[in-house]
Amino acid sequence: MKEIGILGTGRMAVRLAELFAQAGVEVLLGSRTPKRAMSIASQLKYTNIKGGSYDDALSKEWFLPALFLRDGLLDILLDKKDSLKGKVLLDISNPFNDKYDDFILDWDTSGSEEIQKNIPGLRIIGAFKNVWYEVFDEPIFDEGVSDVYVVSDSAELKKDLMDTLVNSDFRYIDAGSLKNARTVERMTLFATELSLRYKFFPRSNWKFLGEPWIQGEKDRYKEIIQR
Repeated sequence: MKEIGILGTGRMAVRLAELFAQAGVEVLLGSRTPKRAMSIASQLKYTNIKGGSYDDALSKEWFLPALFLRDGLLDILLDKKDSLKGKVLLDISNPFNDKYDDFILDWDTSGSEEIQKNIPGLRIIGAFKNVWYEVFDEPIFDEGVSDVYVVSDSAELKKDLMDTLVNSDFRYIDAGSLKNARTVERMTLFATELSLRYKFFPRSNWKFLGEPWIQGEKDRYKEIIQR
């Protein structure tokens, strides 16, 4: 990945722009008001972040909408449908309602899959769905580095993203095919409920724990329960 366009200039957009800029990627931060994007870009410390319009961001081979489905993300993409074929959409969206306590989609689909259904020519990879904005400021918790779950039907896209960001402060987990976005999105909803209850929000994330293992090799009860 050499370039990426980011649609939006909010909390997530600016932090992701910095993350990719740190990795040496040329970033185009796009806004409905290009002057706003240019002003924000000029105040960030990375010379490889530029400001521009949504169209400027969508012109890149890789683009990332830092927008919610409920706020018209799909309408923006459908308006440019023909020009997006073959491009890579890095989907960070979750199909939350405006109260963040349920989804606006049925439970047998995901935000990523709905975009794919509506714009079949797009190549889609999902990542950062489980990461709230304040985790970017300090991805390492007392328990260890914070995880990012990466889903796509393309092994090539997953490798490209993870290779690009290999030196960032997150740990990137290959979370399988695009349909697994359903699980990541729903776990994010559940984690949000927990973090609000325990007053962690938005300084919370989840981590995959494990170690190399051979099933049954160290089963201390194997001898007494075998038949």
